[in-house]
Amino acid sequence: MRFDVLGPLRMHRGGEVVTVSGTLRRSLLAMLLARANEPVSADVLREALWGERGSAQRLQVQVHRLRATLDDPDRLSFGPNGYCLHVPPDDLDAHRFEALLDQADGADPELIRQALGLWRGTPYQGVNVLELVGEVHRLSERRLAAVEDLCAAELRRGRHAEITAELTDLVHRHPLRERLQCLLMTALYLGGRQADAITVYHRARKVLADELGLDPGPELRAVESRILQGEPVELGAPPPPSRCVPAQIPHDAAGFVGRAAELARLDEMQGKAPIAVVVGTAGVGKTAMTIRWAHRVKDRFPDGQLYVDLRGYGPDQPLSPEDALAGFLRAFGVDGAAIPQEPAERAARFRSEVDGRRVLVLLDNARSAAQVRPLLPGSSGCLVVVTSRDSLAGLVVREGAHRVRLDRMTVGDARLLLTERLGGRCAGESEAAQLIERCARLPLALRIAAERIREHPHNMAALVAELADEQARLDLLDSGDDPDTSVRAVFYASYRGLSPDAARLFRMFGVHPGCDVDAYSLAALAGTDLRTTRRLLDTLVRANLVDETTEQRYLQHDLLATYAAELTRATDTPAERTSALRRLLDHYLHTAARAVRFIAPTEVDHTGPPATPAPELQTYDAAVRWLDAERANLIRAAEAAAPELPAYTTGLSRVLSWYLDIGLYLDEAQRLQGKALETAREHGDLVAEGIALRTLGLVRLCAHRYDDAERYFEESLALHEKTGAQVFRATTLHHLGALCGFVGREEDGIRHLLRSSALFQELGHPVMAQRPLTALGQLHLRLGRPDRALPHLRQAFAITDEHDYPPGRFLSSYGLAGVYRDTGRYSDALDWAHLALDLVRGLRFPKLEVLVLYRLGTIHLRLGNHEQSRGLHHQALAIARNFSDTQLVATVLNGLAETHAAAGAPAEVVRHHHLAALAAASDLGAPYEQARAHAGLGDVHQRQGDHDKAVQHWQRALTTYRALRAPKTAEVREKIAGCRRSSPNGK
Repeated sequence: MRFDVLGPLRMHRGGEVVTVSGTLRRSLLAMLLARANEPVSADVLREALWGERGSAQRLQVQVHRLRATLDDPDRLSFGPNGYCLHVPPDDLDAHRFEALLDQADGADPELIRQALGLWRGTPYQGVNVLELVGEVHRLSERRLAAVEDLCAAELRRGRHAEITAELTDLVHRHPLRERLQCLLMTALYLGGRQADAITVYHRARKVLADELGLDPGPELRAVESRILQGEPVELGAPPPPSRCVPAQIPHDAAGFVGRAAELARLDEMQGKAPIAVVVGTAGVGKTAMTIRWAHRVKDRFPDGQLYVDLRGYGPDQPLSPEDALAGFLRAFGVDGAAIPQEPAERAARFRSEVDGRRVLVLLDNARSAAQVRPLLPGSSGCLVVVTSRDSLAGLVVREGAHRVRLDRMTVGDARLLLTERLGGRCAGESEAAQLIERCARLPLALRIAAERIREHPHNMAALVAELADEQARLDLLDSGDDPDTSVRAVFYASYRGLSPDAARLFRMFGVHPGCDVDAYSLAALAGTDLRTTRRLLDTLVRANLVDETTEQRYLQHDLLATYAAELTRATDTPAERTSALRRLLDHYLHTAARAVRFIAPTEVDHTGPPATPAPELQTYDAAVRWLDAERANLIRAAEAAAPELPAYTTGLSRVLSWYLDIGLYLDEAQRLQGKALETAREHGDLVAEGIALRTLGLVRLCAHRYDDAERYFEESLALHEKTGAQVFRATTLHHLGALCGFVGREEDGIRHLLRSSALFQELGHPVMAQRPLTALGQLHLRLGRPDRALPHLRQAFAITDEHDYPPGRFLSSYGLAGVYRDTGRYSDALDWAHLALDLVRGLRFPKLEVLVLYRLGTIHLRLGNHEQSRGLHHQALAIARNFSDTQLVATVLNGLAETHAAAGAPAEVVRHHHLAALAAASDLGAPYEQARAHAGLGDVHQRQGDHDKAVQHWQRALTTYRALRAPKTAEVREKIAGCRRSSPNGK
């Protein structure tokens, strides 16, 4: 059975076309074909087919009916990750199309023609599913790129005269594609029409400047330069699309020696297996060798190099695949709010991001095959290298991984390492050979021993003698009985030479629950002053027991961290370890509270001076830098506190909630607040439980999971009412009111926000009262009632002005700019918008700056200043893209499209921006911006006389606007009615 999606959806069985009847069945088949041979979760399918009205039973009915039309019902299988339609590559025209293009490689015109001949119309034509918008756009984009490749191939064959007319038409229909402009200029130039070619260049430059605010790219400028100079024009491949290219390979350690055979095996593996596992005992140098090899081959992976320490072996919990995937997705520019919450969907999103790319993925220190599998790309162009102490037999058997076993260094390589580290101080053959054997030929142990000898010249014999003492060595280095602790003796030899104070500080690393730490945290753990702590740290760094980073932070190799943890358990009493942890938690809670007060001064309590040394944090920049650097440690500290010091877990959850929320650190917020909720319930702390529920609700609100968010807010509110925690009750009412405004329940939203503001005033917290007032003004403004929004925003601004609270002053002035814009008082609107811009730049909130620039652009649009409006939109778009904020990108792209439309730009330009907005909004699941894009696309089709398509887009916009109770509902409804009245058939 074959399937066609490059046009109307079709199935073929036995040479005959099989009709797929029913809109739902066609939509289901299309969704499965778009991700053929990959599982699609039932939730995704239900949402695509029915939205919130979907149920498991309804989906099962449609799956049963679809199976009945297939040649083999087992083609459509169900597993733990969802439904999967099994389609061999040759049985789907989209797969054949892309395979032919890959085979052609942009150079074989006959293969490209074969690929283009498979097209019969728009991909998935007749299937109206928002989730397919991105795939339709991707396929259409590749088709257009193939047309460009075909034209370039024809030019190389000297057929410029035959394709000039076609290129002229293509440029007319796609004026923003610079490669088409280059090809047309080349065709004209080869035909002796140099002047016409230069005219095309000037026309292209004007279109790019007018419509996108951009100058011609380097390829277009190069073609123009060659034509002017009368030189031959080289027809190269199309420039790669602009996208994030991560380069995460760690620094290549100096002094690496040996491992030639293993490096050669990794070289030979390329092209034979997509996964390599480098396995060996602890301290054998797996990471160092892999990083050395990665630096050698990184140029073969132009689309990026990813690295993550999975922490499989060490004192901390192994890194979860979900957290690793979140880091990878952020590295590729995926916005935090757009990262899926479900592990299977997150893994699928990662595979989609790397599909078609050549990416090197280094998974260091893996615990098990199960930890690795979700991190494996599906693309054959990617290469994964895993390091582990485990043999990872499951990856070898199931995934076909190629194993490279790293044994201890050869005697020759070990001697080279000592010579490289010690130079002329390397002693005679006998002593060096003994030291190599005492260190078990492990690179890590040899480096530590060499550093001790460098610190104490001519002491190799003494060190060899110390290592010969089996009682001191704890384990025989060459016994192989306990490979995880085979270098303890070397660590002990360094540790035993420390002063008592330095030794105690080394053990304190074993108490700290995080990874890299600063001197202030270590001072708190040790209970020492900062100067003493830094002096002791210098001692540990020189002894190679601690590494210092360029950011003046300190960390240990996992074996050293394990050893430090074992030592503190053996040496320090439980009471001493608990006291050290308490001092650290006091330091973190106190310093975090001081830092967060720069962002939200009324959100946290701040009492007295710190008990241990703490950074000054005299500026907003210093506060945010500290929070960013310590974010992971703060989360782990809160988790470590839960068993014995639960008040710190709930305290940190409250202090950090605002910072994690505005930073869109959704994974960290979920982890912290989930632990805080568990801790609060275990200890019967109803107030803390209510706070955790409220902040977990904010996580759901940011992820557009409105039903879950409302449930959390309602539970939080009930607990705060029960405990009489009125301030927290007021805060929760504020969030619940804002949520009701988002989902169209305006009466509930207004009631909650008014009660929140009044309650803050009654409790003597007027600064906090401005937040629900501002939210109330924004709600009225969103509902098209600027006259009702104005008094609330004026009152909010007066409060923030009186109490000198710049963040609140910014939010209210931003709202007032919108009110005056919508009431036609444009001069006042500009004044308030410029004030908001000054405020937000002073606060260094770049994402909020996007909103202000966008609002300024809308004001200039109302004034008819199209050039200024377009420029402001482009500024906003650049910042939004720089921060990979998909929601803001969609908003600004829609605004830019509306600006172009108002200025009378070509329909293609307006359509281009609305489609880009729709793709971004669909990826994120932002319904309002999706509706806006559909409304704009409907306007474009109406201008072009295609009333049927106009009504289709307006109808989709109307459905969403109606569900959101948006003010635009009536406007779109009238457009549909007017179009139908003017249509001859009344449709």
